Amino acid sequence: MARITGIEQFAESAATGALIGLDPGTKSIGVAISDERRTLASPLNTIWRTRLTDDLQKLRGIIEVRKVAGIVVGMPLNMDGSAGRRAQSVRAFARSLEDAFDMPVLQWDERLSTYAADEAMKEAGVRRDKRAERIDSAAASIILQGALDRLSESPENT
Repeated sequence: MARITGIEQFAESAATGALIGLDPGTKSIGVAISDERRTLASPLNTIWRTRLTDDLQKLRGIIEVRKVAGIVVGMPLNMDGSAGRRAQSVRAFARSLEDAFDMPVLQWDERLSTYAADEAMKEAGVRRDKRAERIDSAAASIILQGALDRLSESPENT
């Protein structure tokens, strides 16, 4: 599959069905899933990273069970929009996803997603220890919801 260069190309390439959102970190990968109509993103789980092949195998299981049509990966850009070393690592991870799965992979700006997830859980009264357990998948949900919202604005969906 050709590399996805933007949301419009992703919309054209991703067949109908659920999307998966990923918030890749150095120790974990937050995972979120959308409904098949692509209106709502929900936190799913956190994958604790080991080796890339193991991480991809765990993702493959989710992708197959949930019948995922495309992947949205949170891209950790600096506040000024530039890409640092962490972004380079996530780009390499996104390339691994493209190579491992025959589906479109969209890199989506994830600035402040973890902060927003933490704030939302604080407002909901979630205890600190429970927030720590859920923060990665909640951040993945925010990343995925941002992409879903943008996809719903595209001319073919209005």
